[in-house]
Amino acid sequence: MKNLLDQLLQAVPQQAPFRFVDKLTSVDETSAQGSYRFKTDEHFYKGHLPNHPITPGVILTETMAQIGLIPLGAFLMISKGQSEPVDFVLVETNVEFLKPVYPEDRVNVKSELVYFRFGKLKCKVSMTNDQGEELCRGELAGMIVKRKPNA
Repeated sequence: MKNLLDQLLQAVPQQAPFRFVDKLTSVDETSAQGSYRFKTDEHFYKGHLPNHPITPGVILTETMAQIGLIPLGAFLMISKGQSEPVDFVLVETNVEFLKPVYPEDRVNVKSELVYFRFGKLKCKVSMTNDQGEELCRGELAGMIVKRKPNA
């Protein structure tokens, strides 16, 4: 399973400073889970509410997509025999933000498959902190985009 999780982690195309996944803990045909710790020196904290840094909602949404949507989509594509690299681009979001996320907070993301058809993947997502408090929740959808050659 570890090799599969490593392979799925490599399927996340985003890289530093825009990669918000440290670890995938599980991925199967209906769900994905993983975590990320927001570091104090993240580039967006410099300009987002200076002197009182809070992680922007768009970054929390991106984190949920990188942990809960992309690895699940990659798993489903691999299970269907897809060998060419594909990306999932975010096409729909509906997220409710419940509590702030601060620098050095570690977040845990869980996603559950709603549907995967016609190249569109939709998931229910939830983000919690290490104390089990729900920070945000909602639904995300991504659409398959084939990578250009040599990309």
